[in-house]
Amino acid sequence: MSTPVKFLDVKTKAGSTFERMESGVRSYCRSVPVVFSKASGVELFDAEGTPYLDFLCGAGSLNYGHNHPILRRALVEYIAEAGVTHSLDFHSVAKERFLAQFEHLILKPRKLDYAVQFTGPTGTNAVEAALKLARKVTGRESVVSFTNAFHGVSLGALAVTGNEYHRAVAGVSMPGSLRAPFDGYMGADIDTLDYLEKALDDSSSGFGHPAAIIIETVQGEGGLNVASPEWLRRLAALCKQRAILLIIDDIQAGCGRTGEFFSFESAGIVPDMVTLSKSLSGYGLPFAVLLLERGLDHWQPGEHNGTFRGNNHAFVTATVALETFWSTPSFAHDVRRKASLLKARLTKTAERWNGRLKTKGRGLMVGLECDSGQTAAAICAAAFKRKLIMETSGADGEVAKCLPALTITDAELERGMSLFTESVAEVMQQ
Repeated sequence: MSTPVKFLDVKTKAGSTFERMESGVRSYCRSVPVVFSKASGVELFDAEGTPYLDFLCGAGSLNYGHNHPILRRALVEYIAEAGVTHSLDFHSVAKERFLAQFEHLILKPRKLDYAVQFTGPTGTNAVEAALKLARKVTGRESVVSFTNAFHGVSLGALAVTGNEYHRAVAGVSMPGSLRAPFDGYMGADIDTLDYLEKALDDSSSGFGHPAAIIIETVQGEGGLNVASPEWLRRLAALCKQRAILLIIDDIQAGCGRTGEFFSFESAGIVPDMVTLSKSLSGYGLPFAVLLLERGLDHWQPGEHNGTFRGNNHAFVTATVALETFWSTPSFAHDVRRKASLLKARLTKTAERWNGRLKTKGRGLMVGLECDSGQTAAAICAAAFKRKLIMETSGADGEVAKCLPALTITDAELERGMSLFTESVAEVMQQ
């Protein structure tokens, strides 16, 4: 008989289970070197039971916090009743309930009429589907994306991602992508769409006639850069006038993160396609969809395929999340209220340091831009010492980023803001 393996003796040190067995590709655990065993609400607990306030929330995959009791109860009941787990793209009761409630609670109130494509379970797969479909529908190859964009690390999504660190690993050329400056990239006084419009209309620009333009309204990994409603409306008009499909990547900024279910709602635009993932399941379960204008549904059966399109556990929790949080406007209103509190606190913190810090972002997707990635990383490290989990973002990791749960209480938010401002002060005073 083999000797039983002893678990939870796994401090992150040389020779630990993780150091011995895991690939060097691991990343988040390097700046948060603890072993977690439980999670509830806005907190993670390590193997010794120490609580950590989570301002990362699965990189935006846990908008409703960890193990929300209503969602957990529904999932446990479904599993206990031997509900279907895996179903390829077969019809299931769980899928039907999700589709019905998504239409009833999300699409119809916003006067949106999208077909829903279940892609593979990740955001990058939804992006791949959108790019592939845009090219299939239009017969054109190139897609315009923006500086500092992040759309995923599979090859198609990586081609429209700006981050050099991720692009450098591909090992192959990534054709079919054109780059344009995001809103504010050239400074506050320059409308970067002047350049895009000129390039689209100039037969010598090299742009040609793109199949689509893909954009995040808030660039989560790119540094919390925000596209203004006016800029987005002009972009949508440019697309419509030139028969270019507009794809909104709402993988991180969607599902309520900006204070509305879709981040583009306040701009009053209707994209041709929308990608959703991360918090769509409501419970941190893998789940992604592509929403597409019905006239664009040119797919033949199985042209974009995947074994794990039928995550019924995610259908269950996603449905309950919609019913719990999106049946009335009150949840979104409360998110916007808390976002105002957080933004005001960060602005006050930035002002204290005489312009060395800058508040960025929108909704509960905000942070402080620092003079360097080293400073931002030091702030996040100081926060970790205080049992607050955060991450950096931006081209050089120069933004200390806050992604608290949308369900966070005022008291919990105040605690997190206090820990963050203390961390900023520790670093800035050095």
